[in-house]
Amino acid sequence: MKIQRSGLERWLAQQLSLLIVSPGFGYQHPHGASQPSVIPLPSDPKPSSDLHGHQAYLCDEPSSVQADTQTHKIRINSYFWLLCCRFGSPAHRRFSSGATYPNIPLSSPLPGVPKPIFATVDGQEKFETKVTTLDNGLRVASQNKFGQFCTLGILINSGSRYEAKYLSGIAHFLEKLAFSSTARFDSKDEILLTLEKHGGICDCQTSRDTTMYAVSADSKGLDTVVGLLADVVLHPRLTDEEIEMTRMAVQFELEDLNMRPDPEPLLTEMIHEAAFRENTVGLHRFCPVENIGKIDREVLHSYLKNYYTPDRMVLAGVGVEHEHLVECARKYLLGVQPAWGAPGAVDVDSSVAQYTGGIIKVERDMSNVSLGPTPIPELTHIMVGLESCSFLEEDFIPFAVLNMMMGGGGSFSAGGPGKGMFSRLYLNVLNRHHWMYNATSYHHSYEDTGLLCIHASADPRQVREMVEIITKEFILMGRTVDLVELERAKTQLMSMLMMNLESRPVIFEDVGRQVLATHSRKLPHELCTLIRNVKPEDIKRVASKMLRGKPAVAALGDLTDLPTYEHIQAALSSRDGRLPRTYRLFR
Repeated sequence: MKIQRSGLERWLAQQLSLLIVSPGFGYQHPHGASQPSVIPLPSDPKPSSDLHGHQAYLCDEPSSVQADTQTHKIRINSYFWLLCCRFGSPAHRRFSSGATYPNIPLSSPLPGVPKPIFATVDGQEKFETKVTTLDNGLRVASQNKFGQFCTLGILINSGSRYEAKYLSGIAHFLEKLAFSSTARFDSKDEILLTLEKHGGICDCQTSRDTTMYAVSADSKGLDTVVGLLADVVLHPRLTDEEIEMTRMAVQFELEDLNMRPDPEPLLTEMIHEAAFRENTVGLHRFCPVENIGKIDREVLHSYLKNYYTPDRMVLAGVGVEHEHLVECARKYLLGVQPAWGAPGAVDVDSSVAQYTGGIIKVERDMSNVSLGPTPIPELTHIMVGLESCSFLEEDFIPFAVLNMMMGGGGSFSAGGPGKGMFSRLYLNVLNRHHWMYNATSYHHSYEDTGLLCIHASADPRQVREMVEIITKEFILMGRTVDLVELERAKTQLMSMLMMNLESRPVIFEDVGRQVLATHSRKLPHELCTLIRNVKPEDIKRVASKMLRGKPAVAALGDLTDLPTYEHIQAALSSRDGRLPRTYRLFR
């Protein structure tokens, strides 16, 4: 048999149009039969005529080629073999071929495949937070997290709650003065250049009970970073020029706080002031305007001498070897005399927070708080809170679940998974009352007290109705809890916890704060177990206990229609949360 070259090429093109060759899935026979994708060689091949420089193999019956004047009746394996000889063999992924294990479902293990061996960790030792206490009382805590970079810093049991005997605003000043010139570094720029050599960044944050100096940098620069942190905390120069610049920064921040469209930071300040009148966490977190010009180096040193002591500090690190961190701590933080002199008799305020309840009102024109072509409408903001519990108590977890169950947010949220669109404040408030712009639950917890509050915003003409809606939601907290919403809140809380702890700086802050407060750290899986164990009766119990206390109220904006504090207290003591009716002869 002899086939012309040009005719063969035309014939191959015709056959290609009949074939669907797909590696790993087989090809389709022209007569409908399914054939495997890997074609076996003929049992007794014979060389045919040379086809375009290739040695072609044709087969005897039943796999032979029959030439005809009109058509070529060719068996699949034979003309596929011609195709391979003409153009080369197609690539076949034998490991993914469906014909290798034709009758084994995906849910069953494949025969002959070795059993996988997974990496294991002996117990929880790789995840545990290691804590070492130095001779001077300073605690060193570290957590494994593998990677090129680390986050470490010094957390101090210091903040605005300890300023009762001092000018209010010292902690705010120290936050702005952080990472300025020190005994070893002449300026802030020199500190930043030193960190830049190790790819580092720095930050300082103060809260009502904690001051935190933190650095993220390459792990290879651990010794340099610990030395820098020790110098920043213990040997600040506090020059007159730096203090004057800080006064300007504080002044600007206070002006911005009163001008910004979002009043949440200001309301949080006000609700703490109302709940803990003139004591501990109720003291001003931000420096009052009248104290800006009074705080100087002498005032700062008198405060630092009492509160920046080793026994009130934790050096925490994430992504570092614990032994190396302890070695650096001994080198730079042990036996070091600070800039304010040798520590003498320490006078520390150990007052316990006293919840008082009450109301703070700030009348303000909110009609022009936002600039632009589409300004935010004039709103009145109300925050109502009740005392909860300390983060050291067992009821802290049920309160956290209750706060998540209340949820809430702004009325213009885009929604979506994890946004809390099925929380109570969305379902019962924002979805039913279109005129409410915001309804959000917050939970603030400290080592000796806590505060659960709801922030709401609406048009000034509907303030009374808005307050009544909030008081009703507080009353409903102590009623029957639906199992579905409870499970959703618990799942969302665990999800938020685990997602936040994916971030190295968040792990650092969690390690530092827990060790500073309790000398140890609860691991995420322990917290998740506590969350799972929360029952409906736990929510009802903590809510009922909370509702027996006096409310704290903060109000900002046009307060013409704001109910009196006594009426709000009466509503929270009633069975349905309704405000007492008022009657007016004249409007």
